[in-house]
Amino acid sequence: MLVQSSPVSPEREDEYNAWYDDEHIPDILKVPGFVGARRYRARDAGPINVGPAVPTYVAVYELESENLAETIRTFLEASAAGGIRNSDALALDPLPVVTVYELLSEH
Repeated sequence: MLVQSSPVSPEREDEYNAWYDDEHIPDILKVPGFVGARRYRARDAGPINVGPAVPTYVAVYELESENLAETIRTFLEASAAGGIRNSDALALDPLPVVTVYELLSEH
């Protein structure tokens, strides 16, 4: 699962990163099926950066599940019940982009 997001403002970036690393990821990794996470920050790479502007940060969650629909349902239920807390340092306009991908190959 790939999540693209940004802090609500540059002044709150440290707060956003602390929440993400110290609260958000540990909360998500409590959900059965979520087995790992990595975070990345967009970098200026010169001419290789093409296309529209993208959120500043990307979190990549590794899922291992025999029943993806059940794993996602459990994740959404945990979010709704407050087991996965959000921060007001997270920008919600635009909303974070969440996409689940299927692994096709490894090299």
